[in-house]
Amino acid sequence: MKRFEKHIFICENKREEGHPRGCCLDKGSAELKELFKKRLGELGLKSMVRANTSGCLDACEFGPAVVIYPEQTWYGGVTKDDVEEIIQDHIIKNSPVERLKIIDKRFNRDAG
Repeated sequence: MKRFEKHIFICENKREEGHPRGCCLDKGSAELKELFKKRLGELGLKSMVRANTSGCLDACEFGPAVVIYPEQTWYGGVTKDDVEEIIQDHIIKNSPVERLKIIDKRFNRDAG
């Protein structure tokens, strides 16, 4: 049996001030991780789903970047208001949140 069914990786990379690609940490990713962890705990999902800090996911311009495994679904521009939808739809119902997917074949290979 697997220890976790899903892993949520939230980029918390910090780039130098003024970097043209920006960085996820400056876009609020640390708060996102804490909210994911809090809600997973409240919903009793912490034994099945792990929310982890990630180093650079190389999706800086789409940040804050979140990727969920094992599906390898990449989300960009995630806000605190999106966390509940990701948990309810993707984590619980196994239905990715299409409006948040990064539309770039380097990340979501099935993207248009």
